[in-house]
Amino acid sequence: MVYVNKIIKKIELDEFNKKISRYSKEDIICTRHTFFHFSQKQREIYTEEEIIKIIRKEKPFLVGIQENENYSVFYRYKNKIYRIILGIDSRKINIVTFYFIDERQVPKI
Repeated sequence: MVYVNKIIKKIELDEFNKKISRYSKEDIICTRHTFFHFSQKQREIYTEEEIIKIIRKEKPFLVGIQENENYSVFYRYKNKIYRIILGIDSRKINIVTFYFIDERQVPKI
């Protein structure tokens, strides 16, 4: 079995931050799958605007490329750890998935 969401390469934080800075707020969009892991109540708290703010303003502590070429980005924000899966192409950033994880779930890459 192939795990397409397995991280295969670590990305330097400066390289990732530089890449993200090229996109405007309007270039970052949620997909139908973005809030898949969230309850309705969580969706009221964590809006599209909140996630875009995290991506644009916060600095991740770990970034990797997955087997499926999406970026797996880890942030510490408001006393939680977030894993955000991003599909990045030359025109836009798709927020594929957004969810909370435990410290023990942070991969060692």
